[in-house]
Amino acid sequence: MLRKGLAVILVLVVMLAAYLLLAPVPIEPVTWNAPKDAGYAGPYAVNTRLGGLQHISLGQDSGPEHVVIGPGGKLYAAVDGGKILRMNPDGSSAEVWAQTGGRVLGFDFDARGRLIAADAERGLLAVAADKKVEVLADRVMVDGKEDLIRFADAVVVAKEGKIYFTDASRRFGPKEWGGAFNASVLDVLEHAATGRVLVHDPASAKTEVVMGGLSFANGLALSADERSLFVAETGAYRVWKLATDARGLNAKALAEPGEGAGAPARVVLANLPGYPDNLMRGMDGRIWLGFAKPRSAVADKLADKPFLRKVTMRLPKSLWPLPPAYGHVVAFDESGKVVADLQDPSGKYPETTGVTETADRLYIQSLHAPSLGWLPKDAAGLR
Repeated sequence: MLRKGLAVILVLVVMLAAYLLLAPVPIEPVTWNAPKDAGYAGPYAVNTRLGGLQHISLGQDSGPEHVVIGPGGKLYAAVDGGKILRMNPDGSSAEVWAQTGGRVLGFDFDARGRLIAADAERGLLAVAADKKVEVLADRVMVDGKEDLIRFADAVVVAKEGKIYFTDASRRFGPKEWGGAFNASVLDVLEHAATGRVLVHDPASAKTEVVMGGLSFANGLALSADERSLFVAETGAYRVWKLATDARGLNAKALAEPGEGAGAPARVVLANLPGYPDNLMRGMDGRIWLGFAKPRSAVADKLADKPFLRKVTMRLPKSLWPLPPAYGHVVAFDESGKVVADLQDPSGKYPETTGVTETADRLYIQSLHAPSLGWLPKDAAGLR
């Protein structure tokens, strides 16, 4: 009996080892050099300024990933299930204003009053006042071939009409890979840097690549003069500033030589303490940035170990190197200087992905929260 039992255990061990070493996984990890995490120090010193959030109920909905004060002073919020909610700034008179059938992660309004949406499942959309949804772009020409826009994420509309938006990953789309969060985890762990910034010209209906080679291209914001774009590169813990008239840039090639002030693209915030997400212009020259999660020491240690990252993907999801919840948003100016830092180490409000600033409030965005968080600006020390 003892020998039989040992034989069974040996077979199980061999099967487990074979599974961990050989079972197919969706990612093909790429070696990269993660910068040494400086932690919560300097302008990111630990604080509790984001604690004490107040909440606006979303009813049965959740995940106010992007929030904008739109026409007529109404508050619009993109939530799970493709819904766009509209309400008064205090949360009253809430209604489902539109339904895209996908998952809107970012939106803006154009000069015609249309809501221009980056829908992670459908591409770049326009929602008219009558709620009719039109696909503006779901493909882009690359080397003479049509390439699918797999993960539309953030969008900003310039005054002259051009629409800038991100395609976070050419490898993993939310529709095929279990939603936006799961797809983003796969992309960041693989680190193949296939994300890109695109521009769509409504006048010509043409879509072009502004810059590719980004490790999960996320939030976008225009500079005050609209000659530059700020782009959050989630997987590399940094924010870029690039010229809006640039075309065909590659972040991999520019990462080192593109540091000069006159370069078409340069990094303005590097080695951030978390995974940067949405970017939103605020007031008094501020640009707000949210962190979906703090950095993971395990993930950083595996940066140059692609084989072990594949092994990690074969473990139960609960054992993946996902960091705990930690509330954190910052504001910086156009030179990259951090001018505000608000944290909640308790992580009670999950995935603080961005900030929408008004005259008296900061609305805190989130991919999964069951409510919309907000904070009086007095409490944030911004009066």
